[in-house]
Amino acid sequence: MKALVYTGTNESEIRDVETPVAGAGQSIVDVAFCGICGSDMHAWHGHDERRVPPLVLGHEAVGTVRSGPQEGARVAINPLMSCGTCQACMSGNRHLCATRELIGMRYPGAFAEQVLIPDSNLTRLDDSLSFQNAALAEPLAVAVRTVGLAERGGATQDSRSVILGGGAIGLLCAQVMKAGGYAPPRIAETNSLRRVMLEELGLGETYDPRDGGPEDGTVDLVIDAVGMGVTRAAASAMVRPGGVIVHVGLQDNEPGLDTRRVTLQEIAFLGVYCYRDDDFAAAIALLTSGKAGGEGWVEIRGLDDGAEAFVDIDQGRAPPKIILSNL
Repeated sequence: MKALVYTGTNESEIRDVETPVAGAGQSIVDVAFCGICGSDMHAWHGHDERRVPPLVLGHEAVGTVRSGPQEGARVAINPLMSCGTCQACMSGNRHLCATRELIGMRYPGAFAEQVLIPDSNLTRLDDSLSFQNAALAEPLAVAVRTVGLAERGGATQDSRSVILGGGAIGLLCAQVMKAGGYAPPRIAETNSLRRVMLEELGLGETYDPRDGGPEDGTVDLVIDAVGMGVTRAAASAMVRPGGVIVHVGLQDNEPGLDTRRVTLQEIAFLGVYCYRDDDFAAAIALLTSGKAGGEGWVEIRGLDDGAEAFVDIDQGRAPPKIILSNL
């Protein structure tokens, strides 16, 4: 079958790869759409030792079940696989399982015509939900988890909020906040085209962080959807005493977080990785209701154009989300 294969640092190409064969408890899905994630870009840049080329990346996928108990069904794929028996899994926190895996990491991903996935990782889609919007379920689940953890840290609908990064995760966090009745956040974004787009979408006031930002100690909630040393430093400075920082980006591990201020001012710092199953379900519900979606910020390209899409994202010539299509 045809697949987009990550072949080396900053390199990918269409290849013919082995067609998957389902075993017990597994389904094969004909992939309709699969979004390019920031973690796919991280791997493509050669920064993820877990993703070793040659490898089919991609985990934000939807499609039609070719074989398995739900044969013929339109489904969204939860790409997170876990043991199902440890304390984390039994408590509903499969994303914290010590043996967790993700398709497109050490297992073949969904930038392909077909993908193999456990039966239990499939969610049937309502007929009213398009495949294009349903392909946002996985990153939207991350945003649902992010806002939920912010609430656990003390954030409320009236919180003065800043989102660092206007890419897909930052934008989806803003959509979740809007759906939840939050006051509009301020969104820091260095790309001028994205700032215009975010303003047009009505998700919050934008600003270029290179030109300044909120005064130190004035923000109740900071969502760092970039995850760089410079954004951790900015979050550390702008958050108020007793406020909360939710860290969901994974760009680098450079110094930046002011742990002394976090300690002395009792600032909550919460990391986010993936999502619970109920977060994934909530994401699909938001998409089905129309309270979240990709209109105005998502671009669809064919799988054959996937290699060029990675380059365009790298060069800043792309919208917040490119989704690759097999249709």
